[in-house]
Amino acid sequence: MPSDRQPHVTGGPAAPRPTQPTRPTLQGRFGMSASTHWLATATAQSVLERGGNAADAAVAAGFVLHVVEPHLNGPGGDLVGLVHMAGDPEGARVLMGQGPAPHRATITRYRDEEGLVDIPGSGALAAAVPGAVDAWLLLLAQHGTWDLADVLEYAIDLAENGHPVLERVCTTIEAMAAYFHEHWPSSEALWCPQGQVPRPGELIRNPEYAQVLRELVAAGEAATTPERVARIEAARVCWRTGRVAQEIARFVTRPHRHGDGRDHAGVLTVEDLAAPVARFEAPVRGRFRDVEILKAGTWTQGPVLLEALALLDPLPDDHLDPPTADGAHHVLEALKLALADRDAWYGEDGPDASVLLETQRIEERRQLIGRTARAGGEPGDAAGRAPWTPTIRAAESSAPLSGEPTVRVSRADGTPGGVSRTADTPEPPTPATAESRAVPTDAPEPPMPRAERGDTCHLDVVDRWGNVVAITPSGGWLQSSPTIPGLGFCLGTRLQMCWLDEASPSALRPGARPRTTLSPTLVQRDGRTIIAMGTPGGDQQDQWQLPLLLRLLVQGVPPQQAIDAPMLHTTACVGSFAPRQQEPYGVVVENRLGEEVIAELEARGHRVTRAGDWSLGRLSVVTRDPDTGILQATANPRGAQGYAAGR
Repeated sequence: MPSDRQPHVTGGPAAPRPTQPTRPTLQGRFGMSASTHWLATATAQSVLERGGNAADAAVAAGFVLHVVEPHLNGPGGDLVGLVHMAGDPEGARVLMGQGPAPHRATITRYRDEEGLVDIPGSGALAAAVPGAVDAWLLLLAQHGTWDLADVLEYAIDLAENGHPVLERVCTTIEAMAAYFHEHWPSSEALWCPQGQVPRPGELIRNPEYAQVLRELVAAGEAATTPERVARIEAARVCWRTGRVAQEIARFVTRPHRHGDGRDHAGVLTVEDLAAPVARFEAPVRGRFRDVEILKAGTWTQGPVLLEALALLDPLPDDHLDPPTADGAHHVLEALKLALADRDAWYGEDGPDASVLLETQRIEERRQLIGRTARAGGEPGDAAGRAPWTPTIRAAESSAPLSGEPTVRVSRADGTPGGVSRTADTPEPPTPATAESRAVPTDAPEPPMPRAERGDTCHLDVVDRWGNVVAITPSGGWLQSSPTIPGLGFCLGTRLQMCWLDEASPSALRPGARPRTTLSPTLVQRDGRTIIAMGTPGGDQQDQWQLPLLLRLLVQGVPPQQAIDAPMLHTTACVGSFAPRQQEPYGVVVENRLGEEVIAELEARGHRVTRAGDWSLGRLSVVTRDPDTGILQATANPRGAQGYAAGR
């Protein structure tokens, strides 16, 4: 790429082969916010307008996401963030909000005492130590300017006084209603009041969670020293050691239905919950053309994006255009190689990302990209070691699925096919009828619904001072485990990503973090952040960010058009969530990719699954031009839920 070619972050010439964007790319100088729910975006922007910085805005919006997207994240879950505060001598940092496995979570216990082959996709045995709340509070303490009471005011109001519930929340509750009634009565009490599934747009409330937040504020106000940071630290201690921790530990001692169809008790204890979880870490950095891409380490899947970009970097620009057959093929093949390395090497016991990104190794891996599709699942050696190979078992047709995210898709001939691991629902869900809204009382014992797995949220904020935040919170979905009485939320299930195999770098081990899929991104030039971005989507998070970055950095496409453009991803990787399926040669595309490109991909050996016109990805982006101070924000139109705002 010519050295004077600039990523399109502040307007400029029209994109090659332009398409009409669904929305404008917002521009301004004061501050920009984007997220997967308009109420979170409005909250973040309100904080900016009232003098808060990007960290204040992100934390306020993050707690709002717990309330308004409970099917996608919750206080019992986790998060990964990238934060670049102007003037911070340490530069951009990773906000680590992924809790570890409890001290009683051992392979021996799970295999011998619980009789498990894999960790269930739902239930408290799959719960790591919750990390999201601790991480949000750490961000506020170290980089925010507001008091905790002011930041939590938005979420408390929405939980206590209600908010109009999303249609997707209602369809998730409806799909889970019989399961709640039979197995998780505390969830039924919260989400099906008076035995009825809520209607889209109906006001729903969560007073128990509002009370939890009020207790955090009260703990801060009772701190022995009046400083803002001390008050927030007191709230962190309250979260880890107070009523919340005690109720969680009490809850997990009660056996309840898990994703394997049996009842188990959890293993979290008050000792597990008492230790701080969140911290800041150095990011992993990778070069692409004239910019640097920042990701979290191999305890996430973040370096997948760095490896894929390194594999593609030397190719001509016209071979990197995703809406062409060559561009789509190269993107898919690079992703297969990077994801195969993820499946074999990533985890607490794996090699450092720099080993996997070493120049000679990347050059050797690049030689595997040819004109025809490869099956996938082909990791390379690293530091002279042979890769670990995961064992993939065929899933039973009734096996519960509790990972993120899912829809059912079909092949071009209309027959069922593909691995159900794409994103948002391609067709609008059927509204609940009065008859279907009632929770059945005499139905046979239901299995965990196959199509109601959790998803994730994302938010990006940039402020007038040049502070930039990109955070992906997830876990603790309303369908992941029973609601904890008195708290208004449930535990996450991130441990399902661990393997009950000592040889795996992501083996279940007390105190070790499960290898998460959460993967936000920062892009820098000359040490200055110019792009913050991310998306929900489980195994697809970095897959969808790759074509978006290529459109921004190589093709010069404006951000909104880059998000709107047709998306695709491979299913040839090993699924991170139960039941860990894999489809060799599998590709999922939006139909708008075009029949000519799809036909060429099939001719090259890809097994293509069509997912609808607007179905893949929930990306959002904010940008900053350090020279002019111009800010931009865009959000995904798919699902009519994500929005950007700013001035």
